[in-house]
Amino acid sequence: MDLACERAEVLVEALPYIRSFSGKTVVIKYGGAAMTDPLLRKMVATDLTLLRYVGMNPVIVHGGGPEITDFMKRLGKTPVFVNGLRMTDAETMEIAEMVLTGKINKEVVSLINQSGGKAVGLSGKDAGLITAAKVGSDKDCSSNGNCRTVDLGYVGTVAEIDPLVIDVIAEAGFIPVISPVAADENGVTLNINADHLAGNLACALKAYKLIMLTDVEGIMDDPLDLSSLIEELTIDEVRQMTEDGRIVAGMLPKVEACVTALHGGVERAHIIDGRRPHSLLLEMFTDKGIGTMILK
Repeated sequence: MDLACERAEVLVEALPYIRSFSGKTVVIKYGGAAMTDPLLRKMVATDLTLLRYVGMNPVIVHGGGPEITDFMKRLGKTPVFVNGLRMTDAETMEIAEMVLTGKINKEVVSLINQSGGKAVGLSGKDAGLITAAKVGSDKDCSSNGNCRTVDLGYVGTVAEIDPLVIDVIAEAGFIPVISPVAADENGVTLNINADHLAGNLACALKAYKLIMLTDVEGIMDDPLDLSSLIEELTIDEVRQMTEDGRIVAGMLPKVEACVTALHGGVERAHIIDGRRPHSLLLEMFTDKGIGTMILK
């Protein structure tokens, strides 16, 4: 079969999905290697632009943990994590806002614009998009079962979302790109876990899908066996795997975000490998899809 026919078959396979998803909102958590590898960054920007041109409304929530960590180390600070959340003192909060909102957000916007799309960068502070609440303390448990209570500092959770500014931007044909930094009701700046924000935002926007771009192929039945990918799970099965210790560390907030979204009315949540070229298009527009899909 010649190349032209192969390309035609790809378009034919994509057609029913394009028709089905037209006009639907999809919240995409953008992170991992897809944010750091130059070629993957361009591919993601192209994919997002294509989604918009075929009638979908992609909304991007980006992370930036590795770059925050790099800046902290350059300043002589050692990052500390508890249950996947970064302990954040006042200085770390300043670094996080500078990196997330001042640097990464604008880079993502620029890449989408260069690919032919129209993107607008926001943080949770803009137009009262997100009101945050301080997380406070959390339990840090060692492998031997000993636990201690630690103060996470300037770490926030989502208290309220007013999606009006996103609605206005999307209706005008722009792609919103959101940094996970917000203020509480007293104006104190807090760093929100981008996974958790994406899950809550998907609920507020009544999104059709939530897609989490990660550095793994999806959820594994055995975290140490890369061939044990599970293609489809229910919320109850995810809960059982968490209790069994098969979903741990950095995967925990991603799974929690998916469950939050599903409980909030989102139809499907996906955890996919952002290291694969054009991973968004493979998930959205092919019969097999990739990664793990979580359903109610």
